[in-house]
Amino acid sequence: MAKKKSFKIEFKSHPHPRNLQHDGAESPRCCSLDMLLQRLRAIDAQDDKLANIMDVVGEFGTFQRRLVALSFIPNFLSSFFMFADIFMFAPQKPYCNTSWILAVDRNLSEAEQMNLTLPRAPNGSFLTCLMYVPVDWDLDSTIQFDLNHTDSCQNGWIYPESKRRSLINEFDLVCGNETSNEIVYTVFLAGLLTGAVIFGFITDKLGRYPTILLALLELAIFGFGTAFVSSFNQYIFFRFCVSQAVMGYAIGSSALLTEWLMGMHRAHAFILGHCFFSMGVVFLTGLAYSLPHWRLMFLVGGTPVFPLICYIWILPESPRWLIMKGKLEEAKQMLCYAAAVNKKTIPLSLLDKLQLPGKKVASASILDFYSNRYLRKLTLVMCSIWFAIGCNYYTLGLKTRELGMNIYLSQVIPGMMEVPARLCCIFLLEQFKRRGTLIMTLFQGATMCFLSLMLPSELKSLVILITLLGEFNLAASITMFYIYTSELLPTIIRATGLGLVSLIWVAGGILSVTLIHQNIAILPIILCSLSASVALFYCSNLPEMQDQPLPDTLEHITPQSRSISEELSNEDMLSDDMTEEVAKNTILNSRLTSMDQDSLSSPPLQSKDEKIDKEED
Repeated sequence: MAKKKSFKIEFKSHPHPRNLQHDGAESPRCCSLDMLLQRLRAIDAQDDKLANIMDVVGEFGTFQRRLVALSFIPNFLSSFFMFADIFMFAPQKPYCNTSWILAVDRNLSEAEQMNLTLPRAPNGSFLTCLMYVPVDWDLDSTIQFDLNHTDSCQNGWIYPESKRRSLINEFDLVCGNETSNEIVYTVFLAGLLTGAVIFGFITDKLGRYPTILLALLELAIFGFGTAFVSSFNQYIFFRFCVSQAVMGYAIGSSALLTEWLMGMHRAHAFILGHCFFSMGVVFLTGLAYSLPHWRLMFLVGGTPVFPLICYIWILPESPRWLIMKGKLEEAKQMLCYAAAVNKKTIPLSLLDKLQLPGKKVASASILDFYSNRYLRKLTLVMCSIWFAIGCNYYTLGLKTRELGMNIYLSQVIPGMMEVPARLCCIFLLEQFKRRGTLIMTLFQGATMCFLSLMLPSELKSLVILITLLGEFNLAASITMFYIYTSELLPTIIRATGLGLVSLIWVAGGILSVTLIHQNIAILPIILCSLSASVALFYCSNLPEMQDQPLPDTLEHITPQSRSISEELSNEDMLSDDMTEEVAKNTILNSRLTSMDQDSLSSPPLQSKDEKIDKEED
């Protein structure tokens, strides 16, 4: 009881903000204080009651740790399904199937069969895609007179030198039936494009929970089901659907983690999730190296997707999204469940403070990215940065393949390097925050990309080293900007915005792939350099979001609603006469006033205080 009285005395000892304004009327600080107080009131008017509840629930308790752990396996599988095409087109030497000669003598070995029925090149090797025209001679006549008339393969192909079963020898993609793996790659990127648009809209419309389940269901059906396709066209269709599912899960999980986690825990969760994504590439490479059949690779690699069925019962919905959609009671139930898992109790008085945004259900659409001036500028800046990252990252990836590296080493080395690259973001965030880390990693990655394109191919070792360093930095940029983008966008259209910028990122990748295949060396250099220069120029216009509250509605992202710490860090907003001590006192008084108003507006607490005072009397 003594503590309670001392708190009341301390509370009353601070002058009210209104008194500060009147007392300083004759002071030159009045204007600065009034400006600061006006901004503080604007912030307090939209005070994040949910953040206060999350503090009670626990910033990173058992519930949050479990949520982060649930993202590891899907991230791991996403990279497996995303890059599986790289190992599906192992080069093969196709020879015509000349089994017709077995009708003459069934005891012929494969070598004897080829020697009799296949023409040879001047160097003595068998010609691919050509065969001698079948004749009705006996074996002795065939050996004595030799066959001279050649024709294209009539009864399919054989692959005697092949030790692995790939798409090429499975569906005979040879001798005029070739399908470039770039076509499959482009179809996969097209799936990412459509997935970004569709799942971005669905996530904001239906919720984070159903979208993640839908994406995982699609991944299970079309990812694991790829092992059972019966034609190449079916394979392409399944890969298109898998890419949609990968993008859908990325958007849904990013929104869910952003809205459940707070502060640096949010950044650490993203970084760990992306590390598991990189580890999935290493797992894929090892699986492709050890398994001789492409169908077996999809069967073994896709099996872990089935335990994810349990996510139906253990994956939570975002309370922020529920509140924005007017589902206040469901949000309270979800928060109480999280608190119970963390062995915490949320006071009813604190839950009662949760209200719908603006006393009505918040609404927004994709058109707000155009009609809202500040959101439009913010989106254009983010799109320019994502476009630059996409162009440079995909260019370096294709550059690695063109350097003639072993197909397994070209995947496992970058995959292993990306893990420490993403973990470095933890240190960089502490030192340089969001904006500084993004500028640093993007600048270094773009510089490495420029050097790799400019250096002659004769310096192969140096080019490989620079390319790997570029991928190292750009991997960190992708992780960093995913965190940044998720925090910049308001809850009401967060997933739609993530889908929009992901679309631009993939578009940058498609454009870089197209220009590289034009075999005009200057085009990729111009694209990567120009896009990176524009992105770096506009990076400084992004507001710093580290340790800032998440925006929920469109009104929260306006410049007037920036946080106190960001306002105080802007020297232009404070006059020279205003000392740091005055600013701190002003903030403290404003916060105490807000606490006073909250306590007075809570009937349960008010009645409880009155009861205690009566008992004291």
